[in-house]
Amino acid sequence: MRPENAEARIAELSAEINKHNQLYYDKSNPLISDYDFDMLLEELIRLEKEFPEFKLADSPTQRVGGSISKSFEQHIHKNPMLSLGNTYSEEDLYDFDQRVKKFANVETVEYVCELKYDGVAISLLYKNGVLDKAVTRGDGVKGDIVTNNIKTIRSIPLRLESEKSPTELEMRGEILFPKDAFLKLNNERLGIGDAPFANPRNAASGTIKMQDSSVVAKRPLECFLYYVLTEEKSFESHYQSLEFAKEIGFNVPNTMALYSNIEGIFEFIKDWNNAKDKLNFEIDGVVIKVNDFALQKRLGFTAKSPRWAISYKFKAERVQTRLLSVDFQVGRTGAITPVANLEPVQLAGTTVKRASLHNADIMEQLDIRLNDLVYVEKGGEIIPKIVGVNKASRGDESNTLTYIDKCPECGTNLIRNEGEANHYCANDVKCPPQIKGRIEHFISRKAMNIDSLGEGKVEMLFDKGLVNNLSDLFQLKYEDLIGVEKTFVSEDGSKTKIMSLREKSVENILTGIERSLEMPFPKVLYALGIRYVGETTAKKLAKHFKSLKELQKASLEELVEVDEIGDKIANSVLNYFATDGRQVELERLSAAGLNFELGEQEQNVSNILEGKSFVVSGIFEKYSRNEIKALIEQNGGRNAGSISAKTDFVLAGENMGPAKLKKAEKLNIPILSEVEFIQMIEN
Repeated sequence: MRPENAEARIAELSAEINKHNQLYYDKSNPLISDYDFDMLLEELIRLEKEFPEFKLADSPTQRVGGSISKSFEQHIHKNPMLSLGNTYSEEDLYDFDQRVKKFANVETVEYVCELKYDGVAISLLYKNGVLDKAVTRGDGVKGDIVTNNIKTIRSIPLRLESEKSPTELEMRGEILFPKDAFLKLNNERLGIGDAPFANPRNAASGTIKMQDSSVVAKRPLECFLYYVLTEEKSFESHYQSLEFAKEIGFNVPNTMALYSNIEGIFEFIKDWNNAKDKLNFEIDGVVIKVNDFALQKRLGFTAKSPRWAISYKFKAERVQTRLLSVDFQVGRTGAITPVANLEPVQLAGTTVKRASLHNADIMEQLDIRLNDLVYVEKGGEIIPKIVGVNKASRGDESNTLTYIDKCPECGTNLIRNEGEANHYCANDVKCPPQIKGRIEHFISRKAMNIDSLGEGKVEMLFDKGLVNNLSDLFQLKYEDLIGVEKTFVSEDGSKTKIMSLREKSVENILTGIERSLEMPFPKVLYALGIRYVGETTAKKLAKHFKSLKELQKASLEELVEVDEIGDKIANSVLNYFATDGRQVELERLSAAGLNFELGEQEQNVSNILEGKSFVVSGIFEKYSRNEIKALIEQNGGRNAGSISAKTDFVLAGENMGPAKLKKAEKLNIPILSEVEFIQMIEN
């Protein structure tokens, strides 16, 4: 293709794809099939690679990410990103209202009430209607340029279609991590041995500062906008400016409201304090702003915040109790987690006896000591956490806490990798909690699925010396297990349970172990418990190298060639195979009959479904649901557990759940029959 033709075609494709993206995501009204959309996108990607000089700043190919930032440049904010004054008191809000009315010399002032999102502040800079830069708050004066990462968030327009858009425009808002996606992400992190994020805000903050934008693109971040800055448009009020922002394509929530009296503001606060848990994102209060821009200008700013706005923060549920002791727990991957033992206290409807202290840095920041009175909150956290110490009440009985330097289980010196918050025990072969954790992971449902070994049986067999590694499971015999028993005592000593292996239990255990030998290679690879190798990564490695033997021979360079495998995962794989005694263990597992090669039926028949996500529901005539799912993966597709805007197809059999059907129809996701699916992969 001639360059001038390529330039015109790139512009044409970009405009057409942007239009279809808006119809799909914003209007829920797609005009073309997913296949036709993908063909347009593939053509654009090919042309942009061949003629990079014609790639547009708002090219829709940037939604999938792919750029790598080794460091972030900084940008000075034209208008400082100031923080708001906070209060937890309705009396302070009343005083704020009185100050504003007195200054303005009026009886009433109109206010805009908005939700206070618990996310990460962002500034979006547009030039000629195209997103030019995205900048974090930073220190308020300058922030990091994270444009490539922000471009992957679909609710942020790359180009403003409206002719009303100013030549230069700044929009400010908040990046959020939806609650449901946050829980899913934490489950995935736990599955690969990573520490979970403490809360959605931390997850959002960590995500937008990642160096690989293709990873950011896979996390469903959301962005809500709440502030318009431009010198080219004249608005009379804040509310009017946000209505304009909606009109030109920005995601401005419909939760804001106008009030002309303090009673209305109090009602708004009360309503959202009661309803906040029903939202799929975190809020921690309400922001109240003077609506009239002329009055805002007259009120002006202090050194730190505007005088025309204030935020009311919801009170997090907090209690005070005494720190009795600290346990240092060892996880499956050797990560050390300090856990505080507390005098029992009621918090958010439950009795709290333990709280996370996360890591050594947080313990040092808190300056926490034994016998201190500490403040515990639940808030948006997954588990209770200690947020402060009542130092005023600290007495002679307070004893300094020292973070351990040796593993509490095996005595090995702890290590702390550069850039990581956690300490680790590197003795993964002989450290008891790591051995038990690795075995529990190995038998789990998503791995080898030996469910007859659950409910404390792994601990029982380990303590009796019957199982010290994974391969020992396959040497167990009936006479080893029959009659084995163990006494389990609850943490507080109030309950005692004696577990004894009877004939039926022993038969179930042996049957479960035997059936596990049928598990395919990707499941076996995941079951081995290689750090950072979750289910999806295990499938990719298995399909790429076809066998454990070939995977073991792979170099760092060969590993990072695999889709979505970076240096961190690659080095973890190399370290796993290089560990002393690992080869002997793998040879024993191989001799036991585990599948260390990809079967012919598991290898891709085609890549016709590559990049496509399917949700399978109902009963089918020709294939079982598991066979259908296998066909999807064998043709390059991906199975998803639930329907979302990112689902490409729903494969529906008889008796499909009505809720799934309704959601698929609402999101305009194509619904395929079994016959249509078979035609799709055969063609």
